[in-house]
Amino acid sequence: MTTPRTLNEIFFGALDRFGARPVALRSKSAGSWVPVSYAELEARVHAVAAGLRGLGVITGDRVAILSENRPEWAVTDYACLSIRCADVPIYPTLPARQIEFILRDAAAKAVVVSSAEQLAKIREVRPRLGDLQHVIVMDRDAVSDGAIAFADLQSGGGTAARDAAARDAWRRDALAVGPDDVATLIYTSGTTGDPKGVMLTHGNLTSNVMSGLQVLPLRDTDECLSFLPLSHVFERMAGHYCMMQSGTIINYATSIDTVSADMLELRPTVVLSVPRLYEKIYARVLDAAMSGSPIKRRIFRWAKATGERWAEYRLARRPVPRGLGFRYRLAHRLVFAKLQARVGGRLRFFVSGGAPLSAEIAKFFYAAGLPILEGYGLTETSPVIAVNTFDALKLGTVGRPLPGVEVRIASDGEILTRGPHVMKGYFGKPEATAETIDPDGWLHTGDIGVLDAEGFLRITDRKKDMIVTAGGKNIAPQPIENLVKTSKFVSNAVMLGDRRKFPIMLVVPNLDTLKAWAARKNIRFDPDDVPALLAQDAVRAKMDREVLRPLVDMAHFEVPKRLLLLPEDFSVETGELTPTLKVKRRVVEQNHREAIEAVYRAAEAAGHHPE
Repeated sequence: MTTPRTLNEIFFGALDRFGARPVALRSKSAGSWVPVSYAELEARVHAVAAGLRGLGVITGDRVAILSENRPEWAVTDYACLSIRCADVPIYPTLPARQIEFILRDAAAKAVVVSSAEQLAKIREVRPRLGDLQHVIVMDRDAVSDGAIAFADLQSGGGTAARDAAARDAWRRDALAVGPDDVATLIYTSGTTGDPKGVMLTHGNLTSNVMSGLQVLPLRDTDECLSFLPLSHVFERMAGHYCMMQSGTIINYATSIDTVSADMLELRPTVVLSVPRLYEKIYARVLDAAMSGSPIKRRIFRWAKATGERWAEYRLARRPVPRGLGFRYRLAHRLVFAKLQARVGGRLRFFVSGGAPLSAEIAKFFYAAGLPILEGYGLTETSPVIAVNTFDALKLGTVGRPLPGVEVRIASDGEILTRGPHVMKGYFGKPEATAETIDPDGWLHTGDIGVLDAEGFLRITDRKKDMIVTAGGKNIAPQPIENLVKTSKFVSNAVMLGDRRKFPIMLVVPNLDTLKAWAARKNIRFDPDDVPALLAQDAVRAKMDREVLRPLVDMAHFEVPKRLLLLPEDFSVETGELTPTLKVKRRVVEQNHREAIEAVYRAAEAAGHHPE
């Protein structure tokens, strides 16, 4: 088999190899999982491609996709690729004003939206978008105001899709695309400033797919559950193109809220996620175990300790002592098998990306027989730079660089990377491109890290997130936040303190766990008055203990000296999280500025000046 050089070669190659199979994709409709075969996928992609051509979309144009994950997303993407126009994926969670910025900056000729909710956003901004000529709606019952139904676009191109000569011509034209041609513009959700359109070529993404599949064991008997937004390059490359190349069946979760139920129903073998999912699963497991009877709590603690000891031997590739092996098998039967059943019972491995994963959580999952292969990358790098594999797995690192990917550490600790995965540049922004990619082709990631003696990459923090205290101490907040979030009492945490005398931490308690604890301690509180609950001395003392307990091995200056307990979690709607759930520190700090200043004033008034 010839190695693909473009995404179109991946698509048509998969059709050639798996075309007779009855399932390429699945989605849920009216309570049932509906399959799309490879043959049906090809026909739909060809029809939509012909429909877009009929609307006047030509090679080099941009077509935006504003939709949740669903088969029409995949069809639209492959249709755009096949007619050699770049698509522009947009997070469906974005508000209208941010969507307007992206559509204007990309000069999109058409936008394909999923629903009435997304169409309403386009209607709001369309009068200010001179380049936008066509609006296509996936949900037929949502079509209004001159928009085109996706089904009508598809049926309009259906005649071409049924003609063998036209199908051959379409395929030849699609395969004429080159590795250096731009496949997509992905707008960074960045934590500061306006998003920039990252130009990723066919060669960028295809090289990443093929390098990834050299080290990740995807099989044509696998099934994945897709719930991370396809607007994000991690799901796009790994959960979309890698699955197509490997013949893995893609199942689209109904929503992020149905993931647990979907895993039980579909029993996937591979799941890609961001650390937030694993943090929530871990917190639920701990909470369920600790709220049980005394004997249940003892069994869980014993099983967890046994599993983690077993994991240390396995990860070090040392023989497991016979007694420990026996105890581990018992721990698996009593505790870990139940967790495996909760994720469907067939899962071979998880993949984690998008943010740092706690090594403690990774070890627990490994002990449970649910290994999490953590990787690292950026939108600008298609995205994967490095990833842990079954053959080379070291918890607390993001693995070794992919084949063909170069990594080195600059003198200031910044991670640099070079290779075929590095973007063509930022759309319409040559100066910003030159600031990010140096003349020798090294892309400056903005992350701080180290390469150990075995070639594993460890991320210590974002270059711009480093806290430098007034006393000149350097603090990397992310590892500290990750430790704190291992407590079942903590839902989220953000450390601040740049140019201050000492750091503080903004903590979002896990309210369900905290309220249950307060009830057990006979603390009187109104369940609907969260601020009053968080103001109680006993509650504040408890949260202090929960935050500080995981930090016993940190340097004194790295430990937060005050906590600010927040009654509500950060969200995309408040602007405190990106669509990929990364915290926008500056926004968090701005939104809570008065409370933060009050914490520092109280410390000053009390005469505490710790560092």
